[in-house]
Amino acid sequence: MQEISPIVISTRGLSKTFKNVAALKPLNLDVHQNSIYGFLGPNGAGKTTTIKLLLGLTRPTAGSASVFGMDVAKQSVDIRARIGYLPQEPRFYEHMSARETLRFVAKFFFKGPNKAIEARIAEMLDLVDLSDKADRPMKTFSGGEKQRLGIAQAQINYPDLLILDEPAASLDPIGRRDVLEVMSRLRKYTTVFYSTHILDDVQKVSDTVAILNKGVLVAEGPIEELLAGKEGIIYLVHLKGDADTAVNLVKSQPWVSGVKTGVHGDETTLQVSVSDPDAAENQLLKLLVDSPAVVTEFRLKQYELEDIFMQVVEGGQDVRK
Repeated sequence: MQEISPIVISTRGLSKTFKNVAALKPLNLDVHQNSIYGFLGPNGAGKTTTIKLLLGLTRPTAGSASVFGMDVAKQSVDIRARIGYLPQEPRFYEHMSARETLRFVAKFFFKGPNKAIEARIAEMLDLVDLSDKADRPMKTFSGGEKQRLGIAQAQINYPDLLILDEPAASLDPIGRRDVLEVMSRLRKYTTVFYSTHILDDVQKVSDTVAILNKGVLVAEGPIEELLAGKEGIIYLVHLKGDADTAVNLVKSQPWVSGVKTGVHGDETTLQVSVSDPDAAENQLLKLLVDSPAVVTEFRLKQYELEDIFMQVVEGGQDVRK
């Protein structure tokens, strides 16, 4: 049985109202250690408000939130000492180099020997692939390079949690790719909680996704479950030849909850719903290959995250399980 990792962020009924406008309605979520948690929603959905609440930069109207088991309203200073944060639009002193910028930030956290601090700075520059540009002034950096440096400064203090607000929103495709690669590398060091409205980014790097719309949490769960859709896990199969024998064989399995069939030209199509994903993964294809039919296509049925997003944001559906 897979061990469940500790919870780093937990909110219960967390909400925030500004002048009778509900920016965030009661929010319940748990973020587990060493996960990459994508907090997805259109602009104005309440993502930045949630981040400010978690950082103790604004107080909730109702409900509660804890980070590392500490109350964000009462222990925000202790919490922030263990967090790295990148705002949506980071600002740097343009005349300073990347190395000087990290040195400036590091001295807020470390009082130890300069040699150890410089080693940490070099480590962070290497992590975000900026070692070869470490001594250039910031004014020469591209948007993607500045964003990667922003992640490095957020990571400089060995944080147990990294909170990134729209880390790739204003970048070109190459810059976004580079930032996502850095985020993936950070998984072994820390927990990453990041907000975004870019669907493709979430699908590439996230373990778990929450979708926020107009201040309401409308979907949340492991990315694989969300992409499976509300129908559960379904395998799509195309067969040629003696499909009847194959269909009857599949239907007889205790972990198969339903089979829908159709005919397209000379192929029989199957949609196989399963109740035991592990058994299906291990046995279904082998059963079909050993049958008289020829398997021409075999894959899991998945929605694109865009499909789920449009369901909940434009269609007003709540797809939480």
